[in-house]
Amino acid sequence: MRRTEALKAITRVLKQPVENVTAADLIYGRALAHIEDPAAQDVKPWAMQVDMLALKIAAQLPLDDDRSPLARAEDAKRARDIVGEVEALNSGYTALTKASWYPARPGDMVHVHYEQAGEMAAFGETYLVSAGSGGFLSLQMLVHTLPEDTEFLDGMVGCFAVDDDPEPLTELWMEAGPHRLTIVRDGRPVHIGSGA
Repeated sequence: MRRTEALKAITRVLKQPVENVTAADLIYGRALAHIEDPAAQDVKPWAMQVDMLALKIAAQLPLDDDRSPLARAEDAKRARDIVGEVEALNSGYTALTKASWYPARPGDMVHVHYEQAGEMAAFGETYLVSAGSGGFLSLQMLVHTLPEDTEFLDGMVGCFAVDDDPEPLTELWMEAGPHRLTIVRDGRPVHIGSGA
């Protein structure tokens, strides 16, 4: 879940935790000790705007990182954090190999969705996992959604196609990122990018 979506959900619940009750703008609280013993000393009540409390809660949540494992590793490398770099690569590869649908099988379809970047519109490309030689697999690009007259089209699509690879999804998973991938097996989605 993204932080903005988490913030909206937290705010909604804090404003109206019970149905048919007027939504609150301010939350007031007391320590449990004061409720149990109103004469207790050093127990101070507090009050906070719902929006601010929701923001404080959302800031503490460990949310999913929408960057690819390779992008996370590159950020760590720029920060001269070798441990973070290795961890980003290892955790990305582990997430792939521990997925319930892993390894890829012939017939699997893989769709990659690219967000809009600058003047380039959002687009996608779809690959087919097929049997290669020597027991390996290939990843063949089937189709893309860019107009055929797109400048530099050949360099923009099909870059994840591979022949005779023991793990044809690894480069795609690590570079594009699992959040951009939808993987379909036997007509059913087994991995849904941002919803996974």
